Amino acid sequence: MDDKLFSLFDHVERLGTLTRGGMRRAGAPYGLQPVHLQALMYIRQANRYSNTPQALAEYLGLTKGTVSQSVLLLSRRGFIERYADSVDKRLVRLALSEAGEKLLKELRLAPEWRQAARSISAGRIKTTVAALQELLYGVQQKSGINTFGVCRSCIFCRREGQRSYRCGLFDERLALPDLRKICREHLPKE
Repeated sequence: MDDKLFSLFDHVERLGTLTRGGMRRAGAPYGLQPVHLQALMYIRQANRYSNTPQALAEYLGLTKGTVSQSVLLLSRRGFIERYADSVDKRLVRLALSEAGEKLLKELRLAPEWRQAARSISAGRIKTTVAALQELLYGVQQKSGINTFGVCRSCIFCRREGQRSYRCGLFDERLALPDLRKICREHLPKE
């Protein structure tokens, strides 16, 4: 690995380590580990095709058993709700409860990120996000992992009108808020 790639890897890894440390500190008063907070954040942003324990396990790169225990804990504490799918009753769906939404707002995760980012121009942040997104998609594709991107950046997202969209994979209408949610079936536009 050349020096620039190693430096990029090192910076991303270090930021990840600092973020997990911040999550550990934020969750400690509630008896929650970083994985629990990651699960809550995922559930908040997952679309209707991706709000299942299996999708959560794929997204976090964890076993079904680990995720099952986390879902059970979060459900018992009232942070999430589990419910049967309206079509396939065997399928369990997950949603944040009011308590879960409130918790995520109270935690104010990564305040140091917000403070540090204030000194970086919007243009540089936009460029960095695009580069990191491209890198993330590349790593996920090379690893055979679903990309879990937002609908609006997916090849299946079809614009039908000025404010009308459809998922070409499931042939279902997408509401405007759906376009900002992440999906396990996502395939990035080239």
